[in-house]
Amino acid sequence: MKIDPVDAVAFDIGGVFLDWDPHHLYRQLIPDTEARERFFREICSPEWHAEQDLGRSIVESCSELARHHPEHSSLISAWAERNEEMVAGVIEGSVEILRELRDRNVPCYMLTNMEREAFMARRSRYAFLSDFDGCVVSSDEGVAKPDVDIFLRLLSRFGLVARRTLFVDDSVANAAAAAFLGFRVCLFTSPAQLREVLVECQLLDVESE
Repeated sequence: MKIDPVDAVAFDIGGVFLDWDPHHLYRQLIPDTEARERFFREICSPEWHAEQDLGRSIVESCSELARHHPEHSSLISAWAERNEEMVAGVIEGSVEILRELRDRNVPCYMLTNMEREAFMARRSRYAFLSDFDGCVVSSDEGVAKPDVDIFLRLLSRFGLVARRTLFVDDSVANAAAAAFLGFRVCLFTSPAQLREVLVECQLLDVESE
């Protein structure tokens, strides 16, 4: 069976290019691991944060949550006021791979779940976020991964073909959704592993020793 060549790459951002994790901030605010996990489970939960990825203002979301949990108001407010402290830094190996792909004129796209305010701040802060051919951001779309609709919007908007597009993400659920639609998929674990996949796809050469 003939396998179609890959001629474009769509990347997640958090976990692939940026070391994003709320624990980076909240380890400073809630040193006790069990208490911090309980806070993320019961207060600033994944379900609560998902509303921001769908377009709700971070400040508005935090203000409402703080009204319901006044005993945690300062911790909740930190989610908005110190949001960028959730990013520990850039995953430099991934940025270098992006540059190499761009040098080879490989079309590269962003497909990311991210709050609108955070995306605007990070696009100003990190120059590499301007190096993509196009982006689909959940907070602008009102739909987020792993919903297949956001993948279909990427394909339609940029004239991509799923079986000829490599999708790179660190989330199992997101990778599974992409695979269901026929994307070639890289479940990201490290820049070195991503490079191996790109070599297999003949988008990069094997590095010389």
